[in-house]
Amino acid sequence: MRLRRAVAVMAAAVAATTAALAGPTPAQAVSAVTLANTIALSNCSASLVRYPTSVSTDRAMMLTNGHCYEGGLIPAGTVLQNRTSSRSGTLLNSSGRALATVRADRILYATMTGTDVTLYRLTSTYATLSSSYGAAPLTISASHPAAGASMSIPSSYWKRIWNCKIDSFVPTLREDEWTWRDSIRYNADCDTIHGTSGSPIVDANSGQIIGINNTGNDDGERCTLNNPCEVDANGTTHVYQGQSYGEQTYWFTTCLTSTRTIDLTKSGCLLTKP
Repeated sequence: MRLRRAVAVMAAAVAATTAALAGPTPAQAVSAVTLANTIALSNCSASLVRYPTSVSTDRAMMLTNGHCYEGGLIPAGTVLQNRTSSRSGTLLNSSGRALATVRADRILYATMTGTDVTLYRLTSTYATLSSSYGAAPLTISASHPAAGASMSIPSSYWKRIWNCKIDSFVPTLREDEWTWRDSIRYNADCDTIHGTSGSPIVDANSGQIIGINNTGNDDGERCTLNNPCEVDANGTTHVYQGQSYGEQTYWFTTCLTSTRTIDLTKSGCLLTKP
């Protein structure tokens, strides 16, 4: 997993080289991705996000990994929904400078089973964050991403951006007690590091979030903590030291009601159920 450890790979913070506009239509030009609207947590990265159907008066949302949950690693098979929270983070501008502290009051959904996500509701609305800080949330794409697509991974923790491509998709990815489905496999040179956990994966063409960065194989071990393995259809495990992965986020849009709440009983909902 790519959360910040007590002893982690050292990396210098690099100036942002790549900004996503919130919810551009296909006809609009998409700006290069920057650190704008990312949120730095104490041990992970996060981002300010919206659903495709969100409106300005909605409470804003913050997205990070399930393993970045303030209560620690979420046991396999566990789903958290509508739990109170007091998690806070630092909202950044395009160059990585702090704009404000944002605070959550509720965990809308969190799990490390099937996927690896925590979605928080913040105390401020999108309209308030826009008028006060010029913040524009990243839109969660409603579509499955495509192999070969160019993407950027802006890490608020390191104030650094990785520019990569989707290599392929992994039907089953295992790490310690957790199993993830349809994970995003990055190109071989996309070497995300600890502290990049929770960073949004932003599609270069649409400017929307297509996934969330979550793990990589550090030591070449097989299916252990910080050493995920791929499991093929025959049940054979494959290990690729240095390989990094992410989890898809369009699943959220398959579970939304007309009032933009998560309903895990909705037909076609892909998010893991309790």
